[in-house]
Amino acid sequence: MMKCAVLLLTAASLVAPAALVAQSPSFSSSLASSSLVATDAGPDGGAGQVTPTAPQAAGPNSSFSRLGIGVGISTLGIRLQAATNIGNHLALRGSGNFFNYSDNFTTNGINATAKLSLDSAGVAVDFFPFKFPFRLSPGILFYNGNQLTATTDVAAGTSFTLNGATYYSANANTSTGAVPVNGTGTLGLNTTKPAFTITTGLGNMVPSKGHWSFPFEIGVAFIGAPSVKVNLGGWACYDQAQTECTDISNASDPIAVAIQSNLTAQVAKWTSDLNPLKTYPIVSGGVSYSFHLR
Repeated sequence: MMKCAVLLLTAASLVAPAALVAQSPSFSSSLASSSLVATDAGPDGGAGQVTPTAPQAAGPNSSFSRLGIGVGISTLGIRLQAATNIGNHLALRGSGNFFNYSDNFTTNGINATAKLSLDSAGVAVDFFPFKFPFRLSPGILFYNGNQLTATTDVAAGTSFTLNGATYYSANANTSTGAVPVNGTGTLGLNTTKPAFTITTGLGNMVPSKGHWSFPFEIGVAFIGAPSVKVNLGGWACYDQAQTECTDISNASDPIAVAIQSNLTAQVAKWTSDLNPLKTYPIVSGGVSYSFHLR
């Protein structure tokens, strides 16, 4: 439901200005005034006749006269776009992106089930400095829900490492209440909201001639440093024989304190490794069709 709302809002933000221009009083009055022209007074001094004339059509490059709709694939997900012209060298473009993917992976001996969710929407101004459709496009990613979530259940007796230290997931024990290690994690790709974007590419979604275009762009979104959050629960042991075990959440147990300290250090390393993603790469390509609004 959120995806549909974002995409509809993006399209409406582009269609509405064009509709308002076409229905505005100044636009209507200009059509009315151009449809009637008074002739010179007759030889008897009476009023001349009023001769109707055809209204002048909007020029092919007048603002909000064309609308382009497109679909494509990008590093932000499946992309839906809409664009309208706002001058001979400018166009206003909105985009909505979405994609979901789930998979299993292993890191530091921890098996996890992860789900990647890409949901974002933005607007950009396409500037065409030359006659051919090369463009520069500054913009804003005003909605960004991009993130990776993961859950894990470390099998009993399985080893895992945190900050170089090795631990073992405890066997279930009803007398002590021990349960194997489990946890959740979140990688957020949306620290900066809204995020500035800058891209360059080829293709105009609202060309002055023709209907079809194949836009391509490459650039970056400045989303801020990724955020990494990991929580572990259950019981872990120092040794494989499981003679020294503890509840990870027990803040008064020295083993649990050491595990939590190493977990904090490990999360800091993961965050540092992912830091280059603060300038998230944008690469997209697709196809679009445009038509005249007036």
